[in-house]
Amino acid sequence: MNKNQRSGKSLIFFSMGRDNRIIVHMDLDTFFVSVERLGNSRLKGLPVIIGGMSDRGVVAGCSYEARTFGVHSAMPVRMARALCPDAVIIRGDMDQYTRYSSMVTDIISERAPVYEKASIDEHYLDITGMDRFFGAMKWSHELRERIIRETGLPISLGLSVNKTVSKIATGQAKPNGELEIPGDRVMTFLSPLSISKIPGIGDKTFHLLRSMGIASIDTLSRMPPEMVERLLGKNGMVIWKKANGIDPTPVEPYSERKSISSETTFEQDTIDVGMINDLLLRKVEKLAWELRRKQKLTSCITVKVRYANFDTHTLQQRIPYTAFDHVLLPLTRNLFHRLYQRRMLIRLIGVRFSHLVSGVQQISMFDDSPETISLYQAMDRIRNRYGQRALTRGAAIGSIAVKEEE
Repeated sequence: MNKNQRSGKSLIFFSMGRDNRIIVHMDLDTFFVSVERLGNSRLKGLPVIIGGMSDRGVVAGCSYEARTFGVHSAMPVRMARALCPDAVIIRGDMDQYTRYSSMVTDIISERAPVYEKASIDEHYLDITGMDRFFGAMKWSHELRERIIRETGLPISLGLSVNKTVSKIATGQAKPNGELEIPGDRVMTFLSPLSISKIPGIGDKTFHLLRSMGIASIDTLSRMPPEMVERLLGKNGMVIWKKANGIDPTPVEPYSERKSISSETTFEQDTIDVGMINDLLLRKVEKLAWELRRKQKLTSCITVKVRYANFDTHTLQQRIPYTAFDHVLLPLTRNLFHRLYQRRMLIRLIGVRFSHLVSGVQQISMFDDSPETISLYQAMDRIRNRYGQRALTRGAAIGSIAVKEEE
């Protein structure tokens, strides 16, 4: 009995899951460190850690040289320093990282028919059909070379039939390499790899599977899918499919218009600036919590004002990627005060966060104290359990809103 005949479910998944897409995954190698090395060539070849400067800080990124000592992202800086005493520790500059991230996205957008900005340092491209006119790998190679040439940043790529296999291929191609996995070689490629290579397998799932003697993707792929689902819950089937090289997830076209917003139309037109400032606080709190809950970061704030005569004006500002209230609030209020110059009655006020990418606030941990991060984590746990309104700053309690549109 061959692998596809083990169960009816397996056969169905294979017949539905295989496709002939051509998906490219591109990932900037040790992105933060690479940007720092552009400005300081003396850092090349040295173990470099990007993160908080104090012992209580957290590692946001590190070089391959530091990784050989066991250093990794999200590790306490104190532990990283103990593992690698000679490491160069840099606080980091989100303005620079955001700027270089945008440069790479701009280059990709000029060439790729469909692309998704998955995070600050990685993109997916769907170039299905382009092989009729260009060699898919040749085209991808030339795009990668252009990114390296114009930005100076190392970048790796994987090319295969779906997002999962392409992402794993990128990991195998690093550092600064490229790897193509044709459809007929997917399982040959995946089988010997560790289950830790599968996107979506976290530490808890990894240790659970390893405790059962499941170490390789090959072993996991041969398990009955029903057993994996019982073991891992609703996400088990997704992981089983990935282990079998199946991932129908589409490349979501990236749009700078991706956003979340909140608007309030007042029951009575107002010029109460104090009340509006409090209302902006509440809006920023709500939207920033939504960003963190969905693991998104924003790099653009827009404030909208509609006057009593229905004239509508907006003002926006590009910012380093973030999802923290205390960063977003003063910028939002500043935009409002720059925008509100006419001293006319206001009918509506709105806030929008756009240019969203996937990512957690870990990338900004070098900008904030451990106490600040712990506070946000505690606040978000309360809101996730009891709802967004369960916790707010005192100034926002008195905000009066009659009609809100999300």
